[in-house]
Amino acid sequence: MKIIVPMAGRGSRLRPHTLTIPKPLIPIAGKPIVQRLVEGIAEVLEDEIDEIAFIISEDFGVEIEAKLKNIATSLKAKSTIYYQDKPLGTGHAIMCAKDSLSGPAVIAYADTLFKADFKLDKEADAVMWVKQVENPEAFGVIKLNDKGQITELVEKSKDFVSDLAVIGIYYFKEVSQLKTQLEKVIEENIMHGGEYQINDGIKKMKENGAIFKPGQVDEWMDCGNKKVTVETNSRMLKFIHEDQKEQLMSSSVKIENSEILEPCFIGENVFLKNAKIGPNVSIGNGTTIENSSIKNSLIQENSQVLNANLDKAMIGNFAKFDGNFTSVSLGDYSVLD
Repeated sequence: MKIIVPMAGRGSRLRPHTLTIPKPLIPIAGKPIVQRLVEGIAEVLEDEIDEIAFIISEDFGVEIEAKLKNIATSLKAKSTIYYQDKPLGTGHAIMCAKDSLSGPAVIAYADTLFKADFKLDKEADAVMWVKQVENPEAFGVIKLNDKGQITELVEKSKDFVSDLAVIGIYYFKEVSQLKTQLEKVIEENIMHGGEYQINDGIKKMKENGAIFKPGQVDEWMDCGNKKVTVETNSRMLKFIHEDQKEQLMSSSVKIENSEILEPCFIGENVFLKNAKIGPNVSIGNGTTIENSSIKNSLIQENSQVLNANLDKAMIGNFAKFDGNFTSVSLGDYSVLD
């Protein structure tokens, strides 16, 4: 089984946090978004992952590529890096990895996390992962027939079609079928808003008789902007704390006259002095927090937080914060004192 991850976009809605690293490497509960994504997929598939193909921008650099390779290695999978040189849509991004488009595969966009407990229907030609939503008019949704097969994929319809929204994760029993149809999409220059879309390849597969079925997830968590990323961090901490499958606090944390309200993730060599931390806080390696109260927040590595009262805040790497602000969004290497 392969996992194909298009992630070439920088994540402009999450700036300033994506000015120095791409959005999929922002940590959620101590792990990069993309790592949590592929680990979650591997858990649902219950199959050995042979290869993880990352489609990135060439300007991400060797350090980012090394981190991605380490994520694949952690799942005992081969890592392949492809480059998307122009932002020409999801279909174009997938075709940048055409050399890996064979055999069974999952294609997943790296700005979404999920929690699911369903068995993948591997008899279907393809599975589209969906989540029941209250406002389906804001999403692409699927329409089902009485056999539970997907008959239609409708984008943001004002008229009710269904409340099952597509979350951007797809399984293909033979992904070369999608490759063949996306080649036709590009040859025929079928574009929407100047981009080639995966949906047009899916529609061509269906026209050729492919059977698509839904796989419904329990939780769907977005990481599109600062607000929802902080919310996703809180939700993920809650799930991990309940499942007790991961250790959330490093043994190297130094605590002096401080209180921790679970759930929290606290990384290696963190120093807490006169602090009240939590609930729902993630603190990256090497960060110092003094004389502060922090809840519902995400603070990355090697930063310094002093005299703070933070709620729903997001602070990057190597940042310094000292002040009476509350819901801040402070990027890497920034100083506010």
